Amino acid sequence: MARLRKKACVALFLFTLFIFGTMMGLRTLKPSDGFSDLAPGLKLLPVAAERMDRRSVSSEVVVSPIHVHAITNSKVVYTNSSPEGDIYYDVHIFYYTWFGTPKLDGKYIHWDHVLVPHWDPKIAASYPKGRHTPPEDIGSSFYPELGPYSSRDPDILESHMEQLRAAAAGVLVLSWYPPGMADDNGEPTEDLVPSLLNAAHRHGIKVAFHIQPYKGRTDRTVHDNIKYIIDKYGNHGAFYRFKTSTGKILPLFYIYDSYLTPPEDWANLLSSSGSHSLRKTPYDGVFISLIVEERHKDDIVSGGFDGMYTYFASNGFSFGSSHQNWKAIKTFCDINNLMFIPSVGPGYIDTSIRPWNNHNTRNRVNGKYYETSLQAALMVRPEIVTITSFNEWHEGTQIEAALPKKTLTRMYLDYLPHKPDLYLELTRKWAEQFNKEKEQWLM
Repeated sequence: MARLRKKACVALFLFTLFIFGTMMGLRTLKPSDGFSDLAPGLKLLPVAAERMDRRSVSSEVVVSPIHVHAITNSKVVYTNSSPEGDIYYDVHIFYYTWFGTPKLDGKYIHWDHVLVPHWDPKIAASYPKGRHTPPEDIGSSFYPELGPYSSRDPDILESHMEQLRAAAAGVLVLSWYPPGMADDNGEPTEDLVPSLLNAAHRHGIKVAFHIQPYKGRTDRTVHDNIKYIIDKYGNHGAFYRFKTSTGKILPLFYIYDSYLTPPEDWANLLSSSGSHSLRKTPYDGVFISLIVEERHKDDIVSGGFDGMYTYFASNGFSFGSSHQNWKAIKTFCDINNLMFIPSVGPGYIDTSIRPWNNHNTRNRVNGKYYETSLQAALMVRPEIVTITSFNEWHEGTQIEAALPKKTLTRMYLDYLPHKPDLYLELTRKWAEQFNKEKEQWLM
């Protein structure tokens, strides 16, 4: 009996040694050593395959970088910059056309922003009321180098495109409302889109659309919005699209405050079996939802979205905007075959329009806050990084050039001791770094 136990132990030891050696050998294999680009069983999952078709992009001039799902271990070679190699189409930046001046618009628009009262009347009573009085007093804690401008001014559009190109940001994400509609403090600006597209095209910049939560927005109205945008602007040279690995060319849309619509309604629009689905129609695209709270993750999946973005530039303001949560969100997105698009910003201060909101202020620290945010985004290896923002002056998230300015009643913040274009330079630096690192990720 003792002899049998000894033989059994020797056999077990040899078997364990064999298994250990085999596992160590497998760990040294590269993706090119005979494994399929698809993970085991992926071809048997039509829904997952359909999602991957939308997200696996093989970049050309107008496209974002290749989306490689974490489990594929694919080795990919791609190009993601302009023909000159000086701007990058995986760097998207939120842009606003809601500004107006008396000369071109008959009055100041948005620069005279109202002081938003706190929802608690007792707290609201402690803060000033009224609105700003441009040009000396504007609804911002910073003052633009171009002064309080009109978004309709062709020279302003040209200057903005030059600044975007200097920042190497290849995709302008336009805050968009349907014709005749606007935010609570603005005027309709949909008629500006052709001029914006033309200006962007002259500078090799692409334009994507950021659909805002206008009054009455539903999945059915968004269906009509997508159809309108693609029918009217889809053939323009600046209209942002990317080509999938199977050759499909699709536009990308950001849907702001998407959580306001129930996921089952979004599924009617964004799932292949939806009652008015856009999938596999001429109006299909990649649709990116806003994640604010953690519970929104599952709603985004069930709603049929293709990915999620975080928008807010105030680290810690929401679950989605908190850098410490990005790794977990990215893992969730990888498991569910979604894109995760973190949003970074140079800082946050909206007390010029919400004087009671000082607790959400994030000091720029001479660019250090921005660089910390960008580093946090790159740590999760995203396909695309969004920047909040180019010119959201009310919330102090702009990277647009700003000047020092002091009036009798106001002393504006500025970028000193640095130049007015500090944040354009930092954006270019990190866009270049992003693309260098991405080449290493995909090898």
